[in-house]
Parts: sequence; structure tokens; C-alpha cells
Amino acid sequence: MIMDIVIAVGWGVVVAAVGAYLTDSLSHWYKVELKKPSWQPPDWAFGPAWSVIFALAALAFYLGLRDSPDQGSRLTVIGLFVLNGLANIFWNPLFFKLRRPDWALYEVPFLWLSVLVLMVALWPISATASLLLLPYLCWVAFAAYLNLAVVRLNRPFGVGDRLGAERPAQPLSLAPAA
Repeated sequence: MIMDIVIAVGWGVVVAAVGAYLTDSLSHWYKVELKKPSWQPPDWAFGPAWSVIFALAALAFYLGLRDSPDQGSRLTVIGLFVLNGLANIFWNPLFFKLRRPDWALYEVPFLWLSVLVLMVALWPISATASLLLLPYLCWVAFAAYLNLAVVRLNRPFGVGDRLGAERPAQPLSLAPAA
């Protein structure tokens, strides 16, 4: 039981921490250059929203591990949460580091599907765990719509466009932006 808690909480902390590290919402590009829809929530709301989502997802992960009927089910739950965590993390460098909201928009369906697959896979193990992921699924759907709005307001993206004219495309770096 303790190991299940460690695995679930560890997953939430790692995914949240790496995602936050790869998010640069204080950059000049994000704050000034990038046009955002008027209905976008304030920047300060994203941290609390993701904190609640990761807490609920970690609890769902724990319940999925605790209630798994056999080792095969446990490994499936672990594998699906790992895939979801990777899909969650991968969006951030596409949007913030590479400054390609258009590429991030192509990645969002994979993230959304990874949450849906988790919900479907968890349902027979723990309906509660499955339902705890509903806010995550809804938030990713909202984030996808927000991402689409950003793309529509700012396209085209890439070297030589109005958002990238001052500098060439930046290589992916895990270091925080200056």
C-alpha cells in the first residue's frame, strides 16, 4: 500500500514538476508577442487548476493500483499513467520552448486520448478512479480549444513569420529561458 502511494504521488510530482519546468509563461514571447483570446483564464489560474488535476489523477492512480485484481492489471495501470505523463509533458516544450502552438495543437489529441483511455481502463477496476479523471479530461478539452484559438490568432508560425522574425527557431533546450 505504501509503495502504491509513493508511485502515484511520485508520478504526479514528476509530471507536474517537469511540465512546470518546461513552461515559460513569463517570457516576452508569451506575455507580449503571442496574441491570446480574451476569454483565456488569467495566468495565475493555471497553477491551481493543474495542481487540483494532478492531485485527483494521483488519487486515481493510487486507487487503480490498490484495486487492481492482478499484477497484469497493475502493470497496465502503471503503463497507461506513464504514457499519459509523457503526453502531458511533451506539450510544454512544443508550445513554450519551440514556440510552436501549432505543433502543440497536433499533440493535444494524444494527451486527451491518453486520459480517455485511462478512464476506460480504470472503470472496471475502480469507477471512482475513472471518474476522478473527468476534470482532467475536461481541462484538456478546454486547453485544446484555447490552443486552437491561439493558433488562429497568431498563425503562421515558424522562421520568418511575425512571431519568429527577430530570431531563428530555437533548438529544444531543457534549460529555462532567459
